[in-house]
Amino acid sequence: MFANGINMEHTSDLVLEGRLIHEDSYPQRSDKYEEIELDGIKVDFYDPKRKVIHEIKKSNKVEAAHEWQLKYYIYVFERNGIEGVTGVLEYPTLRKTQEVLLSDVDRERIKEMEADIQRIISGDDCPSLQKRGICRNCSYFDFCYSGEEE
Repeated sequence: MFANGINMEHTSDLVLEGRLIHEDSYPQRSDKYEEIELDGIKVDFYDPKRKVIHEIKKSNKVEAAHEWQLKYYIYVFERNGIEGVTGVLEYPTLRKTQEVLLSDVDRERIKEMEADIQRIISGDDCPSLQKRGICRNCSYFDFCYSGEEE
């Protein structure tokens, strides 16, 4: 849906809550670092001196997804000629941080994921609904589950 310009994040209370945590947790950072948009991604903060992407998250419930998101961001930076970038996941409400690095195995996995995504985007049929617990927190939930009986 996102690939076709359908973005539902503006309707999500969870996205709004995350944005408020982002803005309130590190107010001094906006003076020092900037949000960066590059090839369709938007990173919370980038420290160009240390080459560190900072990504702020509300909770660590889907920590693996957060790691892959940050690994993809590092991958995009590399693809644009910015080498030696690392990442830090920050969970201010938990007072926790986690360093994220991108390995050669990760790069290969990201290439496979991109190929899978391109197959879905270029296909004629919409993928079937996969009912998962995490769906309730997704900004596309109402769209995907309209007409579904609970």
